Amino acid sequence: MPATEQLLSDPELLGSGWDLEPIVGGEGPAGVERLLDEALSRGARFAQAYTGRVAALDSGGLREAMLELAAIGELADRAGSYAMLAFATDTADPARGALLQRVQERGTELETQLLFFELEWAALDDPAAEAMLSGGAELAFCAHHLRSARRYRPHLLSEPEERVLAEKSLASSASWARLFGEQVAAIRVTIDGGERPLEAALSDLQSPDRDLRRRSAEAISAALEPGLRTRAFIYNTLVYDKSVDDRLRRYPHWLAARNLANEAPDESVLALIHAVRGRYDIPQRWYRLKARLLGLDRLSDYDRNATIASSEPLFSYAQARELVTDTYARFSPQAGEIARRFFDERWIDAPLRDNKRPGAFCATVYGVHPYVLLNFTAKRRDVMTVAHELGHGLHAVLAAGQGVFHQSTPLTVAETASVFGETLVFERLLAESGSGEERLDLLAGRIDDSVATVFRQIAMNRFEHLVHTRRRAQGELSIDDISAAWVESQGEMLGDAVEITDGYRSWWSYIPHFINTPGYVYAYAYGQLLALSVYGRYRETGEALVPRYLEMLAAGGSLPPERLGEIVGVDLGDPGFWDAGLALVDEQLSQAEQLAG
Repeated sequence: MPATEQLLSDPELLGSGWDLEPIVGGEGPAGVERLLDEALSRGARFAQAYTGRVAALDSGGLREAMLELAAIGELADRAGSYAMLAFATDTADPARGALLQRVQERGTELETQLLFFELEWAALDDPAAEAMLSGGAELAFCAHHLRSARRYRPHLLSEPEERVLAEKSLASSASWARLFGEQVAAIRVTIDGGERPLEAALSDLQSPDRDLRRRSAEAISAALEPGLRTRAFIYNTLVYDKSVDDRLRRYPHWLAARNLANEAPDESVLALIHAVRGRYDIPQRWYRLKARLLGLDRLSDYDRNATIASSEPLFSYAQARELVTDTYARFSPQAGEIARRFFDERWIDAPLRDNKRPGAFCATVYGVHPYVLLNFTAKRRDVMTVAHELGHGLHAVLAAGQGVFHQSTPLTVAETASVFGETLVFERLLAESGSGEERLDLLAGRIDDSVATVFRQIAMNRFEHLVHTRRRAQGELSIDDISAAWVESQGEMLGDAVEITDGYRSWWSYIPHFINTPGYVYAYAYGQLLALSVYGRYRETGEALVPRYLEMLAAGGSLPPERLGEIVGVDLGDPGFWDAGLALVDEQLSQAEQLAG
């Protein structure tokens, strides 16, 4: 049995499925129904008690109302989380799909019950709202949430209109997104006479064997082809749906709603995008160097993630667990203890399975604990993925005391702990490496990750920009139109350092972020550069930063991003902030160039 297959059939890995029963009190799907029944019952009583009366509340009354909303929100979140997590591990199971749809339908019913509160709160004038919020510590659990909600005042519609949009969303955007997810999860890549999940085939692109990389890339392109027209139609429909929503809500451009949700001013986001696009020389330098290290005149798109080592290091699931948890513990005993709980208490689902959702994520479940999904393929990059997702998990556990309204953060800050955790593990591997060749291999992997997280994500942001703006100006886009935008945006980043093959033109069509969360991808670059800056502060100050870093994570989303940055000595308002983060990536590339020389 090949070494990779042996590691992927290890009982410890195969037995690492998560336990979802704590979410529903051990009742399974019946517990989902119970939670929804209670949420809807309490929601109806809440609406009866408060409809038309929000303006008359004092601080104490507002606190009582928000505590009840938090309790209702937790019930609904637990029901929705159970259904979503169960579906993620088997998207082809009709029963799981039906449960997810049931939860979404009843969740929308609850949302329409409670819409009035947000609208009445937004309708208050600023002095009245601030007078209510003057309750101080008693309202700390929801104050930032309530202030942030008022930023949407210019974009809210009437209550009947909001109800219609909420109820129709299940038959429009939510259904299309689910169909896309099911289509992608069902893709099978045929290579060497066998079928493999898309995620496993994509991992072949890290192989030192160029022929395997080329054959895998061709097989992936072939596997994407049969459902391409359907996925393109789904994307067209959702892009148009967003344009209608933006027009009705008076958003000035396609990214404005995402920036508002991220608590990121348009100017700050544009500065990030311009700064990264202005340093596309970094990925192009790297890919030219990588071609030389691989003995190639020029990279093709399927070579970009290849290891430069003659053989690729493999890690068992146990090795990955010990490396990551021990590294976290060296940084902070508290962080290490939390990281170990994910493994010991079955908060992780790690093995590859048919019809499992590809990729990785960490889901916060309010009132319970986070859950991490992995697709472990025994590569070193999988170790970094474990470190990344446990960073999210650490953030969620530390911020749990903030409650429903403040436990989660805007997307721009949400990547900080994950990238910081990755960096801790990388720096340990680098420090323990032996030869210069091993150090160069590690640096190469890290630069690959930085290019993927910073530069590629901004290139994908550019792709989304082209698609959304052209769809609004030209009408429905053909597959060739969408693929042309993909090649244009990718080509700008890659320059003449990488050849884009014909098959790569369709690789936009399996990426879920474009479907589920339009405009999301720039948050990866934002979070990566923010985390690198925080890590730079850690290198400067050492142990003194640890309690401040944990304090920042424990604050969750109770403060604006700028205030969270201040806790660890980072100024997000500094115009040169992005350049400082990019300089750290440039520094790693310079080290690699010196080692290669």
